[in-house]
Amino acid sequence: MDQASQLRNIIKSQNVRPRARVITVTSGKGGVGKSNVAINLAIQLRKLGQRVIILDADLGLANIEIMFGTVPKHNLSDLIYQGKNIREIITWGPMDVGFISGGSGITRMSQLDREYLTYIIVNLAELDAIADTVIIDTGAGIADSVMEFLVASGEIILVTTPEPTSITDSYSLLKALNQNPRFQRENTHIKVVSNLVASDGEGQVLYNKLNAVVARYLKLPMTYLGAIPRDQALANAVMQQIPVSMQNPQARSSKAFERIVGELTDNDELKRARSRGMAAFFSHILSGKQNGGT
Repeated sequence: MDQASQLRNIIKSQNVRPRARVITVTSGKGGVGKSNVAINLAIQLRKLGQRVIILDADLGLANIEIMFGTVPKHNLSDLIYQGKNIREIITWGPMDVGFISGGSGITRMSQLDREYLTYIIVNLAELDAIADTVIIDTGAGIADSVMEFLVASGEIILVTTPEPTSITDSYSLLKALNQNPRFQRENTHIKVVSNLVASDGEGQVLYNKLNAVVARYLKLPMTYLGAIPRDQALANAVMQQIPVSMQNPQARSSKAFERIVGELTDNDELKRARSRGMAAFFSHILSGKQNGGT
């Protein structure tokens, strides 16, 4: 039996219900506040009673742990090489939001034999029982490691800002995704958050500009989740390593995150969001690597 077939059998054997909702947060360039968006969305989901885990898949930076103000004792490599189980590598942050550091474990997964892959996928599938929502914070840009997560995700949040380079790089990311042979546009929902804007109006204009180009040249459907204002309260919270949604719930940025989570958890939106679960998510990535990658 080849590796891809084995992975499919693992998924079929998983009877955990319901499966976790997997949301991948990404951006075309660094410095747009992507990780801050991921964390505050997680906090707002926790306020609604959801169990949330963030997987830090940014291989170059450790933004999530910096913003959490904690250093994780373990990461995904410890699951692979040290025999740790999935619960042992979760660090619990503010409001009991779980956090898993990807570390170098993500890039090494394609080098593993079947026995290790089976062990990892079975462990990752346990996240379906631990979390209602798993938020994956990718690196920025169009590196292969980023594309692997995006093509596996049924739900993508693209964070962009009014900076011309951010808009250009957001388009470049979507173009690269669209050209990926494993990208399934009919099964992928792309949603945009306008970050660091002066007003809701500027956020809408920003989305309209990006959407017009994407619709014309890529024919990719997108939806607009909303805008996060440039807010001193948010800047203060980042400096103090506390999510603004916790430190200052009445801040303009906190209210904006609350509205966006309201959009994400709207009944109609939940019906459209396909909960693939973590076993299917990572099996998709590993199958792609087995077949030659992106």
